[in-house]
Amino acid sequence: MDNQTTKQRQVLALKYRPKRFEDLIGQDTISTTLALALDTNRLSHAYLLSGLRGSGKTSTARIMAKALVCENAPTSKPCEVCQGCNSANENRHLDIIEMDAASNRGIDDIKELIEHTKYKPTSAKYKVFIIDEVHMLTTQAFNALLKTLEEPPDFVKFILATTDPLKLPATILSRTQHFRFKRISNKNIIHHLSHILNIENIRYEEPALEILTRAGQGSLRDTLTLLDQAIIYSKSIITVATVTDMLGMIDPLFMDNLFDTILKKGDIRPIITSLENYEVGQVLDEIGIYLKQKMLLNDVKFDIYVFDRFFKILADSKHLLSMNSDGGFVLILTLSKMVEAVSLHTIDEVINQVQNNQIPNVETQQKEIIIEKKEEIQQQEPKIAVPSINSINEVQVIEETPKVVEQNDSQILFKKLIENIYNKSYELGECFEKSFTYSSYENNILKINSVAQGDCKILLYKNFVHIKIFVAEVFGDETELEFEKIQKEATKETAQIVQSSYNNPISSMIEDIELHEETPSSCVAGMSAMKKPNLSQVELNIDDVLNSKMVNRAIELFQPKNPPKIKSKL
Repeated sequence: MDNQTTKQRQVLALKYRPKRFEDLIGQDTISTTLALALDTNRLSHAYLLSGLRGSGKTSTARIMAKALVCENAPTSKPCEVCQGCNSANENRHLDIIEMDAASNRGIDDIKELIEHTKYKPTSAKYKVFIIDEVHMLTTQAFNALLKTLEEPPDFVKFILATTDPLKLPATILSRTQHFRFKRISNKNIIHHLSHILNIENIRYEEPALEILTRAGQGSLRDTLTLLDQAIIYSKSIITVATVTDMLGMIDPLFMDNLFDTILKKGDIRPIITSLENYEVGQVLDEIGIYLKQKMLLNDVKFDIYVFDRFFKILADSKHLLSMNSDGGFVLILTLSKMVEAVSLHTIDEVINQVQNNQIPNVETQQKEIIIEKKEEIQQQEPKIAVPSINSINEVQVIEETPKVVEQNDSQILFKKLIENIYNKSYELGECFEKSFTYSSYENNILKINSVAQGDCKILLYKNFVHIKIFVAEVFGDETELEFEKIQKEATKETAQIVQSSYNNPISSMIEDIELHEETPSSCVAGMSAMKKPNLSQVELNIDDVLNSKMVNRAIELFQPKNPPKIKSKL
Protein backbone atom coordinates (compact mmCIF):
# COMPACT_ATOMS: atom_id res chain seq x y z
CA MET A 1 0.00 0.00 0.00
CA ASP A 2 2.83 2.37 0.86
CA ASN A 3 4.69 1.52 -2.35
CA GLN A 4 1.52 2.13 -4.38
CA THR A 5 0.97 5.50 -2.66
CA THR A 6 4.58 6.46 -3.24
CA LYS A 7 4.29 5.52 -6.89
CA GLN A 8 1.19 7.65 -7.31
CA ARG A 9 3.02 10.65 -5.87
CA GLN A 10 5.97 10.28 -8.23
CA VAL A 11 6.48 12.63 -11.13
CA LEU A 12 5.45 11.34 -14.53
CA ALA A 13 9.04 10.95 -15.77
CA LEU A 14 9.80 8.45 -12.97
CA LYS A 15 6.36 6.90 -12.67
CA TYR A 16 6.26 5.92 -16.34
CA ARG A 17 9.95 5.08 -16.76
CA PRO A 18 10.41 2.12 -19.18
CA LYS A 19 10.87 -1.26 -17.47
CA ARG A 20 11.24 -3.40 -20.59
CA PHE A 21 12.87 -3.05 -23.98
CA GLU A 22 9.42 -2.86 -25.53
CA ASP A 23 8.63 0.26 -23.47
CA LEU A 24 11.48 2.31 -24.95
CA ILE A 25 10.13 5.22 -27.05
CA GLY A 26 11.66 5.88 -30.44
CA GLN A 27 14.71 3.60 -30.04
CA ASP A 28 13.54 0.47 -31.82
CA THR A 29 16.90 -0.33 -33.42
CA ILE A 30 18.82 -0.25 -30.15
CA SER A 31 16.22 -2.20 -28.19
CA THR A 32 16.06 -4.88 -30.89
CA THR A 33 19.85 -5.24 -31.05
CA LEU A 34 20.27 -5.59 -27.30
CA ALA A 35 17.37 -8.00 -27.02
CA LEU A 36 18.87 -10.26 -29.68
CA ALA A 37 22.27 -10.10 -28.01
CA LEU A 38 20.72 -11.26 -24.74
CA ASP A 39 18.69 -14.03 -26.33
CA THR A 40 21.65 -15.38 -28.33
CA ASN A 41 24.13 -14.88 -25.47
CA ARG A 42 26.44 -12.81 -27.67
CA LEU A 43 27.28 -10.21 -25.05
CA SER A 44 30.06 -7.69 -25.09
CA HIS A 45 32.09 -6.84 -22.00
CA ALA A 46 31.39 -3.08 -22.38
CA TYR A 47 28.65 -0.95 -23.93
CA LEU A 48 28.61 2.78 -24.64
CA LEU A 49 25.24 4.55 -24.86
CA SER A 50 25.27 8.14 -26.20
CA GLY A 51 22.60 10.58 -27.27
CA LEU A 52 20.40 13.54 -26.39
CA ARG A 53 19.26 14.08 -22.82
CA GLY A 54 16.00 12.30 -22.05
CA SER A 55 16.34 9.90 -24.97
CA GLY A 56 16.44 6.72 -22.82
CA LYS A 57 20.14 6.00 -22.19
CA THR A 58 19.96 5.43 -18.42
CA SER A 59 16.66 3.55 -18.71
CA THR A 60 18.20 1.24 -21.30
CA ALA A 61 21.24 0.64 -19.08
CA ARG A 62 19.00 -0.32 -16.16
CA ILE A 63 16.85 -2.63 -18.31
CA MET A 64 20.05 -4.28 -19.58
CA ALA A 65 21.34 -4.68 -16.04
CA LYS A 66 18.04 -6.20 -14.87
CA ALA A 67 18.14 -8.63 -17.79
CA LEU A 68 21.60 -9.75 -16.60
CA VAL A 69 20.71 -10.23 -12.93
CA CYS A 70 17.38 -12.01 -13.47
CA GLU A 71 17.21 -15.67 -12.50
CA ASN A 72 16.64 -16.49 -16.17
CA ALA A 73 19.62 -14.39 -17.30
CA PRO A 74 20.65 -13.68 -19.87
CA THR A 75 17.21 -12.91 -21.29
CA SER A 76 15.58 -10.05 -23.14
CA LYS A 77 12.37 -10.47 -21.13
CA PRO A 78 13.01 -10.43 -17.38
CA CYS A 79 10.41 -12.26 -15.31
CA GLU A 80 9.70 -9.25 -13.04
CA VAL A 81 8.83 -11.66 -10.17
CA CYS A 82 12.14 -13.01 -9.00
CA GLN A 83 14.18 -11.45 -6.25
CA GLY A 84 16.75 -10.17 -8.72
CA CYS A 85 14.16 -8.33 -10.86
CA ASN A 86 12.41 -6.82 -7.86
CA SER A 87 15.71 -5.64 -6.38
CA ALA A 88 16.73 -4.16 -9.73
CA ASN A 89 13.41 -2.30 -10.08
CA GLU A 90 13.89 -0.85 -6.59
CA ASN A 91 17.53 0.14 -7.34
CA ARG A 92 18.92 -1.89 -4.43
CA HIS A 93 20.54 -4.90 -6.09
CA LEU A 94 24.05 -5.55 -4.75
CA ASP A 95 25.42 -6.71 -8.09
CA ILE A 96 24.29 -3.57 -9.95
CA ILE A 97 26.73 -0.75 -9.14
CA GLU A 98 25.70 2.60 -10.59
CA MET A 99 28.16 5.48 -10.41
CA ASP A 100 27.70 9.12 -11.40
CA ALA A 101 30.94 10.20 -13.07
CA ALA A 102 30.02 13.85 -12.69
CA SER A 103 30.46 13.62 -8.89
CA ASN A 104 32.92 10.69 -8.79
CA ARG A 105 35.35 11.63 -11.51
CA GLY A 106 38.74 11.20 -9.90
CA ILE A 107 41.29 8.43 -10.11
CA ASP A 108 40.55 7.29 -6.54
CA ASP A 109 36.91 6.62 -7.48
CA ILE A 110 38.02 4.51 -10.44
CA LYS A 111 40.47 2.59 -8.24
CA GLU A 112 37.65 1.72 -5.88
CA LEU A 113 35.48 0.60 -8.81
CA ILE A 114 38.32 -1.56 -10.15
CA GLU A 115 38.67 -3.13 -6.71
CA HIS A 116 35.01 -4.23 -6.85
CA THR A 117 35.61 -6.00 -10.17
CA LYS A 118 37.88 -8.51 -8.42
CA TYR A 119 35.02 -10.04 -6.43
CA LYS A 120 32.37 -12.30 -7.86
CA PRO A 121 28.66 -11.33 -7.78
CA THR A 122 26.77 -12.12 -4.63
CA SER A 123 23.55 -13.58 -6.04
CA ALA A 124 23.39 -12.98 -9.81
CA LYS A 125 25.41 -14.41 -12.66
CA TYR A 126 26.93 -11.06 -13.60
CA LYS A 127 28.15 -7.98 -11.83
CA VAL A 128 27.07 -4.87 -13.78
CA PHE A 129 28.81 -1.46 -13.50
CA ILE A 130 26.81 1.51 -14.86
CA ILE A 131 28.86 4.74 -15.23
CA ASP A 132 26.60 7.67 -16.10
CA GLU A 133 28.03 10.87 -17.67
CA VAL A 134 31.29 9.06 -18.28
CA HIS A 135 32.74 11.96 -20.28
CA MET A 136 33.19 13.84 -16.99
CA LEU A 137 36.01 11.55 -15.84
CA THR A 138 39.50 12.96 -15.68
CA THR A 139 42.30 11.90 -17.99
CA GLN A 140 44.01 9.97 -15.20
CA ALA A 141 40.74 8.16 -14.40
CA PHE A 142 40.33 7.14 -18.04
CA ASN A 143 43.88 5.84 -18.17
CA ALA A 144 43.29 3.82 -15.00
CA LEU A 145 40.12 2.30 -16.44
CA LEU A 146 41.62 1.26 -19.77
CA LYS A 147 43.13 -2.09 -18.80
CA THR A 148 40.13 -3.26 -16.79
CA LEU A 149 37.73 -2.09 -19.51
CA GLU A 150 39.65 -4.01 -22.16
CA GLU A 151 39.96 -7.34 -20.30
CA PRO A 152 37.53 -7.49 -17.40
CA PRO A 153 36.59 -10.78 -15.68
CA ASP A 154 33.96 -12.87 -17.42
CA PHE A 155 31.30 -11.98 -14.87
CA VAL A 156 31.81 -8.19 -15.17
CA LYS A 157 29.86 -6.04 -17.61
CA PHE A 158 30.37 -2.29 -18.11
CA ILE A 159 27.61 0.01 -19.37
CA LEU A 160 28.78 3.58 -20.01
CA ALA A 161 26.34 6.45 -20.74
CA THR A 162 27.16 9.96 -21.98
CA THR A 163 25.63 12.92 -23.78
CA ASP A 164 28.94 13.95 -25.38
CA PRO A 165 30.86 11.00 -26.82
CA LEU A 166 33.34 13.30 -28.56
CA LYS A 167 34.97 14.06 -25.22
CA LEU A 168 35.83 10.42 -24.67
CA PRO A 169 39.34 9.21 -25.58
CA ALA A 170 39.66 7.07 -28.65
CA THR A 171 41.05 4.27 -26.50
CA ILE A 172 37.75 4.11 -24.60
CA LEU A 173 35.64 4.21 -27.76
CA SER A 174 37.60 1.35 -29.31
CA ARG A 175 37.00 -0.91 -26.29
CA THR A 176 33.16 -0.60 -26.27
CA GLN A 177 30.15 -1.30 -28.43
CA HIS A 178 28.72 2.12 -29.24
CA PHE A 179 24.95 2.65 -29.47
CA ARG A 180 23.82 6.10 -30.58
CA PHE A 181 20.37 7.17 -29.37
CA LYS A 182 18.52 9.36 -31.85
CA ARG A 183 16.18 12.25 -31.16
CA ILE A 184 12.65 11.05 -30.37
CA SER A 185 10.13 12.19 -32.97
CA ASN A 186 7.27 14.50 -32.01
CA LYS A 187 4.76 11.95 -33.21
CA ASN A 188 6.04 9.28 -30.79
CA ILE A 189 6.16 11.77 -27.90
CA ILE A 190 2.58 12.96 -28.51
CA HIS A 191 1.38 9.36 -28.65
CA HIS A 192 3.14 8.62 -25.36
CA LEU A 193 1.69 11.74 -23.70
CA SER A 194 -1.82 10.78 -24.83
CA HIS A 195 -1.33 7.30 -23.38
CA ILE A 196 -0.24 8.71 -20.02
CA LEU A 197 -3.09 11.27 -19.85
CA ASN A 198 -5.64 8.59 -20.64
CA ILE A 199 -4.31 6.47 -17.79
CA GLU A 200 -4.37 9.48 -15.46
CA ASN A 201 -7.92 10.42 -16.57
CA ILE A 202 -6.95 13.97 -17.53
CA ARG A 203 -8.70 15.85 -20.35
CA TYR A 204 -6.53 17.50 -22.96
CA GLU A 205 -6.47 19.13 -26.38
CA GLU A 206 -4.29 17.64 -29.10
CA PRO A 207 -2.78 21.02 -30.18
CA ALA A 208 -1.78 21.62 -26.55
CA LEU A 209 0.25 18.39 -26.56
CA GLU A 210 1.90 19.49 -29.80
CA ILE A 211 3.01 22.72 -28.13
CA LEU A 212 4.39 20.80 -25.15
CA THR A 213 6.23 18.41 -27.43
CA ARG A 214 7.73 21.27 -29.41
CA ALA A 215 8.89 22.91 -26.17
CA GLY A 216 10.50 19.63 -25.04
CA GLN A 217 12.78 19.66 -28.15
CA GLY A 218 12.90 15.89 -28.55
CA SER A 219 13.61 15.05 -24.91
CA LEU A 220 10.94 12.79 -23.45
CA ARG A 221 11.95 13.55 -19.87
CA ASP A 222 11.74 17.32 -20.46
CA THR A 223 8.34 16.91 -22.12
CA LEU A 224 6.98 14.86 -19.23
CA THR A 225 8.23 17.48 -16.78
CA LEU A 226 6.34 20.17 -18.73
CA LEU A 227 3.28 17.93 -18.80
CA ASP A 228 3.38 17.69 -15.00
CA GLN A 229 3.51 21.48 -14.83
CA ALA A 230 0.66 21.87 -17.34
CA ILE A 231 -1.58 19.47 -15.37
CA ILE A 232 -1.12 21.57 -12.26
CA TYR A 233 -1.55 24.95 -13.98
CA SER A 234 -4.58 23.97 -16.06
CA LYS A 235 -6.35 22.20 -13.18
CA SER A 236 -6.35 18.84 -14.98
CA ILE A 237 -7.86 20.31 -18.18
CA ILE A 238 -4.99 20.90 -20.61
CA THR A 239 -5.90 23.49 -23.27
CA VAL A 240 -3.93 25.49 -25.81
CA ALA A 241 -4.56 28.76 -23.98
CA THR A 242 -3.31 27.43 -20.63
CA VAL A 243 -0.23 25.79 -22.16
CA THR A 244 0.80 28.87 -24.17
CA ASP A 245 0.18 31.08 -21.15
CA MET A 246 2.23 28.77 -18.93
CA LEU A 247 5.15 28.55 -21.36
CA GLY A 248 5.03 32.24 -22.29
CA MET A 249 4.54 31.33 -25.94
CA ILE A 250 2.41 32.98 -28.62
CA ASP A 251 -1.10 31.67 -29.12
CA PRO A 252 -1.54 29.99 -32.53
CA LEU A 253 -4.71 32.04 -33.08
CA PHE A 254 -2.68 35.19 -32.63
CA MET A 255 -0.15 33.89 -35.18
CA ASP A 256 -3.00 33.30 -37.64
CA ASN A 257 -4.18 36.88 -37.13
CA LEU A 258 -0.60 38.12 -37.52
CA PHE A 259 -0.08 36.54 -40.92
CA ASP A 260 -3.57 37.43 -42.11
CA THR A 261 -2.64 41.06 -41.46
CA ILE A 262 0.71 40.65 -43.23
CA LEU A 263 -0.78 38.96 -46.28
CA LYS A 264 -3.51 41.64 -46.53
CA LYS A 265 -0.95 44.44 -45.98
CA GLY A 266 -2.85 45.69 -42.96
CA ASP A 267 -1.74 47.84 -40.05
CA ILE A 268 0.90 46.01 -38.01
CA ARG A 269 1.16 48.57 -35.20
CA PRO A 270 -1.41 46.87 -32.92
CA ILE A 271 0.39 43.56 -33.45
CA ILE A 272 3.74 45.08 -32.51
CA THR A 273 2.19 46.49 -29.35
CA SER A 274 0.87 43.04 -28.42
CA LEU A 275 4.27 41.42 -29.01
CA GLU A 276 6.12 43.77 -26.68
CA ASN A 277 5.52 41.34 -23.80
CA TYR A 278 7.59 38.63 -25.51
CA GLU A 279 11.28 38.33 -26.21
CA VAL A 280 12.11 39.12 -29.81
CA GLY A 281 14.19 35.97 -30.21
CA GLN A 282 11.28 33.85 -29.03
CA VAL A 283 8.90 35.67 -31.40
CA LEU A 284 11.20 34.98 -34.36
CA ASP A 285 11.43 31.31 -33.38
CA GLU A 286 7.65 31.06 -33.09
CA ILE A 287 7.21 32.68 -36.50
CA GLY A 288 9.68 30.23 -38.01
CA ILE A 289 7.89 27.23 -36.46
CA TYR A 290 4.52 28.53 -37.63
CA LEU A 291 5.76 28.98 -41.19
CA LYS A 292 7.32 25.53 -41.19
CA GLN A 293 4.03 23.98 -40.14
CA LYS A 294 2.12 25.89 -42.82
CA MET A 295 4.69 24.80 -45.37
CA LEU A 296 4.26 21.13 -44.42
CA LEU A 297 0.48 21.50 -44.56
CA ASN A 298 0.64 23.15 -48.03
CA ASP A 299 -1.42 26.11 -46.89
CA VAL A 300 -3.00 27.81 -49.90
CA LYS A 301 -2.43 31.27 -48.41
CA PHE A 302 1.31 30.92 -48.92
CA ASP A 303 3.40 29.97 -51.93
CA ILE A 304 6.98 28.79 -52.11
CA TYR A 305 8.31 32.25 -53.00
CA VAL A 306 6.66 33.84 -49.97
CA PHE A 307 8.08 31.14 -47.72
CA ASP A 308 11.53 31.72 -49.17
CA ARG A 309 11.33 35.49 -48.64
CA PHE A 310 9.98 35.14 -45.09
CA PHE A 311 12.70 32.70 -44.02
CA LYS A 312 15.39 34.98 -45.46
CA ILE A 313 13.92 37.90 -43.53
CA LEU A 314 13.95 35.82 -40.30
CA ALA A 315 17.58 34.85 -40.91
CA ASP A 316 18.56 38.51 -41.36
CA SER A 317 16.66 39.46 -38.20
CA LYS A 318 18.38 36.79 -36.13
CA HIS A 319 21.72 38.04 -37.42
CA LEU A 320 20.82 41.55 -36.26
CA LEU A 321 19.93 40.19 -32.82
CA SER A 322 23.29 38.43 -32.62
CA MET A 323 24.89 41.87 -33.10
CA ASN A 324 23.09 43.17 -29.97
CA SER A 325 20.68 45.28 -32.00
CA ASP A 326 17.60 46.79 -30.40
CA GLY A 327 14.91 44.11 -30.12
CA GLY A 328 11.98 46.41 -30.77
CA PHE A 329 13.61 47.81 -33.90
CA VAL A 330 14.38 44.30 -35.19
CA LEU A 331 10.76 43.23 -34.65
CA ILE A 332 9.33 46.28 -36.46
CA LEU A 333 11.80 45.85 -39.31
CA THR A 334 10.98 42.14 -39.63
CA LEU A 335 7.22 42.60 -39.87
CA SER A 336 7.55 45.59 -42.22
CA LYS A 337 9.82 43.63 -44.56
CA MET A 338 7.34 40.75 -44.55
CA VAL A 339 4.54 43.10 -45.57
CA GLU A 340 6.65 44.41 -48.44
CA ALA A 341 7.72 40.89 -49.45
CA VAL A 342 4.10 39.95 -50.13
CA SER A 343 3.73 42.61 -52.84
CA LEU A 344 6.77 41.48 -54.82
CA HIS A 345 6.01 39.71 -58.08
CA THR A 346 7.56 36.42 -59.01
CA ILE A 347 9.34 35.82 -62.31
CA ASP A 348 6.46 33.73 -63.59
CA GLU A 349 3.98 36.52 -62.80
CA VAL A 350 6.10 39.08 -64.63
CA ILE A 351 6.41 36.78 -67.66
CA ASN A 352 2.64 36.23 -67.72
CA GLN A 353 2.02 39.97 -67.55
CA VAL A 354 4.37 40.57 -70.45
CA GLN A 355 2.79 37.81 -72.50
CA ASN A 356 -0.76 39.00 -71.81
CA ASN A 357 -0.04 42.62 -72.72
CA GLN A 358 -0.03 43.67 -76.38
CA ILE A 359 3.57 44.27 -77.36
CA PRO A 360 3.76 46.85 -80.22
CA ASN A 361 5.53 45.80 -83.37
CA VAL A 362 8.96 47.39 -83.76
CA GLU A 363 8.66 47.83 -87.50
CA THR A 364 5.33 49.61 -87.09
CA GLN A 365 6.86 51.98 -84.54
CA GLN A 366 9.75 52.78 -86.87
CA LYS A 367 7.38 53.52 -89.73
CA GLU A 368 5.31 55.81 -87.54
CA ILE A 369 8.44 57.70 -86.41
CA ILE A 370 9.59 58.15 -90.00
CA ILE A 371 6.16 59.49 -91.03
CA GLU A 372 6.14 61.94 -88.10
CA LYS A 373 9.62 63.21 -89.01
CA LYS A 374 8.57 63.74 -92.61
CA GLU A 375 5.56 65.75 -91.48
CA GLU A 376 7.76 67.92 -89.24
CA ILE A 377 10.19 68.57 -92.09
CA GLN A 378 7.34 69.51 -94.39
CA GLN A 379 6.00 71.94 -91.81
CA GLN A 380 9.41 73.59 -91.38
CA GLU A 381 10.10 73.91 -95.13
CA PRO A 382 8.85 77.13 -96.81
CA LYS A 383 5.65 76.62 -98.72
CA ILE A 384 6.12 77.84 -102.32
CA ALA A 385 2.81 78.46 -104.00
CA VAL A 386 2.34 77.52 -107.66
CA PRO A 387 1.76 80.65 -109.78
CA SER A 388 -1.64 81.06 -111.26
CA ILE A 389 -2.36 82.60 -114.63
CA ASN A 390 -5.34 84.58 -113.37
CA SER A 391 -3.63 86.06 -110.28
CA ILE A 392 -0.60 88.39 -110.54
CA ASN A 393 -0.51 89.14 -106.82
CA GLU A 394 0.21 85.51 -106.07
CA VAL A 395 3.22 85.68 -108.41
CA GLN A 396 4.61 88.63 -106.47
CA VAL A 397 4.28 86.70 -103.21
CA ILE A 398 6.10 83.77 -104.75
CA GLU A 399 9.04 85.94 -105.77
CA GLU A 400 9.44 87.72 -102.45
CA THR A 401 9.07 84.77 -100.09
CA PRO A 402 12.47 83.11 -100.77
CA LYS A 403 14.31 86.36 -100.09
CA VAL A 404 12.74 86.78 -96.67
CA VAL A 405 13.54 83.23 -95.71
CA GLU A 406 17.15 83.60 -96.90
CA GLN A 407 17.65 86.71 -94.81
CA ASN A 408 16.26 85.01 -91.71
CA ASP A 409 18.58 82.03 -92.20
CA SER A 410 21.64 84.30 -92.66
CA GLN A 411 20.87 86.19 -89.46
CA ILE A 412 20.53 82.88 -87.57
CA LEU A 413 23.90 81.83 -88.99
CA PHE A 414 25.43 85.16 -87.92
CA LYS A 415 24.26 84.54 -84.34
CA LYS A 416 25.79 81.07 -84.54
CA LEU A 417 29.03 82.71 -85.72
CA ILE A 418 29.05 84.90 -82.59
CA GLU A 419 28.47 81.85 -80.38
CA ASN A 420 31.40 80.01 -82.00
CA ILE A 421 33.70 82.97 -81.41
CA TYR A 422 32.56 83.14 -77.78
CA ASN A 423 33.43 79.46 -77.40
CA LYS A 424 36.91 80.17 -78.75
CA SER A 425 37.54 83.22 -76.56
CA TYR A 426 35.07 85.13 -74.43
CA GLU A 427 37.04 88.38 -74.82
CA LEU A 428 37.20 88.02 -78.60
CA GLY A 429 33.51 87.17 -78.81
CA GLU A 430 32.59 90.16 -76.67
CA CYS A 431 34.60 92.53 -78.90
CA PHE A 432 33.14 90.96 -82.06
CA GLU A 433 29.57 91.36 -80.80
CA LYS A 434 30.13 94.99 -79.73
CA SER A 435 32.03 96.05 -82.87
CA PHE A 436 30.28 94.15 -85.67
CA THR A 437 26.63 94.03 -86.60
CA TYR A 438 24.93 92.10 -89.38
CA SER A 439 24.08 94.00 -92.55
CA SER A 440 23.25 91.49 -95.29
CA TYR A 441 24.29 88.25 -96.96
CA GLU A 442 23.92 87.97 -100.74
CA ASN A 443 25.85 86.10 -103.41
CA ASN A 444 28.28 84.60 -100.84
CA ILE A 445 29.19 88.08 -99.57
CA LEU A 446 28.65 88.78 -95.88
CA LYS A 447 28.31 92.53 -95.26
CA ILE A 448 29.05 93.64 -91.71
CA ASN A 449 28.67 97.06 -90.13
CA SER A 450 31.83 97.88 -88.14
CA VAL A 451 32.27 100.33 -85.28
CA ALA A 452 35.53 98.80 -83.94
CA GLN A 453 37.89 101.07 -82.02
CA GLY A 454 40.53 101.01 -79.32
CA ASP A 455 41.60 97.69 -77.83
CA CYS A 456 38.76 95.79 -79.48
CA LYS A 457 39.95 96.94 -82.89
CA ILE A 458 43.50 95.70 -82.18
CA LEU A 459 42.23 92.37 -80.82
CA LEU A 460 39.98 91.83 -83.84
CA TYR A 461 42.84 92.73 -86.22
CA LYS A 462 45.21 90.19 -84.61
CA ASN A 463 42.59 87.42 -84.65
CA PHE A 464 41.16 88.15 -88.09
CA VAL A 465 42.50 84.82 -89.41
CA HIS A 466 40.52 82.94 -86.76
CA ILE A 467 37.42 85.01 -87.51
CA LYS A 468 37.79 84.17 -91.19
CA ILE A 469 37.97 80.47 -90.35
CA PHE A 470 34.78 80.65 -88.23
CA VAL A 471 33.00 82.48 -91.07
CA ALA A 472 34.00 79.72 -93.47
CA GLU A 473 32.71 77.07 -91.08
CA VAL A 474 29.33 78.76 -90.63
CA PHE A 475 28.60 80.39 -94.01
CA GLY A 476 30.79 78.31 -96.31
CA ASP A 477 34.32 78.34 -97.72
CA GLU A 478 33.42 80.66 -100.60
CA THR A 479 32.04 83.39 -98.33
CA GLU A 480 33.76 86.79 -98.53
CA LEU A 481 33.63 89.59 -96.00
CA GLU A 482 32.81 93.24 -96.63
CA PHE A 483 32.88 95.79 -93.82
CA GLU A 484 31.01 99.11 -93.88
CA LYS A 485 32.18 101.94 -91.69
CA ILE A 486 29.56 103.70 -89.54
CA GLN A 487 29.89 107.50 -89.10
CA LYS A 488 30.35 109.02 -85.63
CA GLU A 489 27.46 111.47 -85.49
CA ALA A 490 24.02 110.04 -85.32
CA THR A 491 20.77 111.34 -83.94
CA LYS A 492 18.64 109.68 -81.29
CA GLU A 493 16.27 108.55 -84.01
CA THR A 494 19.16 106.74 -85.68
CA ALA A 495 19.96 105.00 -82.39
CA GLN A 496 16.36 103.85 -82.14
CA ILE A 497 16.54 102.55 -85.68
CA VAL A 498 19.71 100.66 -84.74
CA GLN A 499 17.95 99.00 -81.81
CA SER A 500 14.91 98.10 -83.89
CA SER A 501 17.08 96.86 -86.73
CA TYR A 502 18.86 94.50 -84.34
CA ASN A 503 15.53 92.95 -83.48
CA ASN A 504 14.43 92.94 -87.14
CA PRO A 505 16.66 90.66 -89.19
CA ILE A 506 15.75 92.41 -92.47
CA SER A 507 17.02 95.91 -91.57
CA SER A 508 20.73 96.87 -91.21
CA MET A 509 22.50 97.80 -87.98
CA ILE A 510 24.05 101.26 -87.33
CA GLU A 511 25.90 102.38 -84.21
CA ASP A 512 27.38 105.73 -83.21
CA ILE A 513 31.05 104.82 -82.74
CA GLU A 514 34.15 106.57 -84.22
CA LEU A 515 36.91 104.71 -86.00
CA HIS A 516 40.52 105.84 -85.71
CA GLU A 517 41.44 106.68 -89.30
CA GLU A 518 44.95 107.84 -88.49
CA THR A 519 46.03 104.24 -88.02
CA PRO A 520 47.24 102.99 -91.38
CA SER A 521 46.32 99.41 -90.49
CA SER A 522 42.72 100.23 -89.66
CA CYS A 523 40.52 97.27 -88.97
CA VAL A 524 37.96 98.42 -91.51
CA ALA A 525 40.45 99.49 -94.13
CA GLY A 526 42.62 96.44 -93.84
CA MET A 527 39.84 93.89 -93.72
CA SER A 528 37.88 95.56 -96.48
CA ALA A 529 40.92 95.79 -98.72
CA MET A 530 42.00 92.18 -98.56
CA LYS A 531 39.68 89.28 -98.96
CA LYS A 532 42.03 86.50 -97.83
CA PRO A 533 44.92 87.96 -95.74
CA ASN A 534 48.07 85.92 -95.35
CA LEU A 535 49.55 84.97 -92.01
CA SER A 536 52.60 87.27 -92.55
CA GLN A 537 50.24 90.22 -92.96
CA VAL A 538 48.57 89.52 -89.64
CA GLU A 539 51.45 88.52 -87.34
CA LEU A 540 54.79 90.27 -86.70
CA ASN A 541 57.93 89.24 -88.66
CA ILE A 542 60.65 87.54 -86.58
CA ASP A 543 63.39 89.49 -88.37
CA ASP A 544 61.84 92.76 -87.27
CA VAL A 545 61.93 91.63 -83.69
CA LEU A 546 65.59 90.47 -83.83
CA ASN A 547 66.71 93.72 -85.49
CA SER A 548 64.93 95.98 -83.03
CA LYS A 549 66.91 98.45 -80.89
CA MET A 550 65.91 96.81 -77.63
CA VAL A 551 67.26 93.43 -78.70
CA ASN A 552 70.51 94.90 -79.98
CA ARG A 553 71.00 96.83 -76.70
CA ALA A 554 70.50 93.67 -74.70
CA ILE A 555 73.12 91.86 -76.81
CA GLU A 556 75.63 94.65 -76.15
CA LEU A 557 75.07 94.49 -72.39
CA PHE A 558 75.53 90.75 -72.09
CA GLN A 559 78.41 90.39 -74.63
CA PRO A 560 81.74 91.84 -73.34
CA LYS A 561 84.00 93.72 -75.78
CA ASN A 562 87.37 92.25 -74.65
CA PRO A 563 86.84 88.71 -73.37
CA PRO A 564 89.69 87.41 -71.14
CA LYS A 565 92.18 85.05 -72.71
CA ILE A 566 93.15 81.91 -70.79
CA LYS A 567 96.48 80.34 -71.60
CA SER A 568 96.97 76.65 -71.05
CA LYS A 569 99.98 75.60 -69.04
CA LEU A 570 100.15 72.43 -71.02
